[in-house]
Amino acid sequence: MKKFNLIIRLWLVGIVIFCSASAAPGQVQGKLKGKVVDAQGNPLEKVEVTVVSVATASKRYETTTGKDGRFSQVGLQPGYYQVIVKREGFVPRTQEVHVGIASETELDVTLVTADQAAARSLSEADKNFVKATRLYNEQKYEEALPVFKEAIGLNPDNWAYYFNLGLTCKKLNRLPEARQAFEKAVTLNPQSFSSNKELGELLAKEGDFDRAADYYHRAVEINPADPDGHYNLGVCLVNLGKGEEALIQFQKTVELKPDYAEAYFQLGSLYISQNKTQEAISSLEKFLQLAPQSDKAPLARQLLDFLKK
Repeated sequence: MKKFNLIIRLWLVGIVIFCSASAAPGQVQGKLKGKVVDAQGNPLEKVEVTVVSVATASKRYETTTGKDGRFSQVGLQPGYYQVIVKREGFVPRTQEVHVGIASETELDVTLVTADQAAARSLSEADKNFVKATRLYNEQKYEEALPVFKEAIGLNPDNWAYYFNLGLTCKKLNRLPEARQAFEKAVTLNPQSFSSNKELGELLAKEGDFDRAADYYHRAVEINPADPDGHYNLGVCLVNLGKGEEALIQFQKTVELKPDYAEAYFQLGSLYISQNKTQEAISSLEKFLQLAPQSDKAPLARQLLDFLKK
């Protein structure tokens, strides 16, 4: 068994499979509502509110505030969204929110006034951002890239501009540039789940599992209910040789999402390395039940044959 454990450990080092958060079409929709006020706390009417899905930028919703400064948007699939709030004469705000399954998410936004010159600059930045996002949605990534950079030149303090620039660079396989953009987004908005997750993913692909784990740790702290975050953190920990810590993350993954096939495969492999035969068998059987056609299914069957001898 010791020789077999060594083989498994060597094989585990090569596992670098990361998953991205996404909402299943059948999930129950949620609602976002909020209130926009000025620096004195007075409600602001006719504020433009744009809600954009982080997972699918083409999912875009537009609404405005009423006299009481309130707005609402229904029909949102569970997931993360960028909420862009703007009105002429004010500094626009971009915030990230999480919409849960069949839940109501509330958002309070305060806008501060901008002087005339700043307002013009911010308005041009916003126009470029909207244009770049449209090009991105049309999969014209080469065209979107310089327009995002123009927006950043006019307003270098908006974390969302860097985040979307990072996504564009990622699509173009310009990964070092994408990482730099995500790093800037995280610096400007440390509480952005999506920025931390994307940065962790790129660092892991570069083989920098130590730093990747730090950002995935932050991501699961921001959203402890996200199974993908726990799974990805677990993969980083496996590659760092921290099996016990990885086990906890994979256990949390299947607790949050009982049909998470890849997590059962990882659990089975880790249980083998700990000589926990029954737990390994149970996990690998669950994996095969959920993903019988997976490219790792043949290996899972080989492992089960060995364990049951």
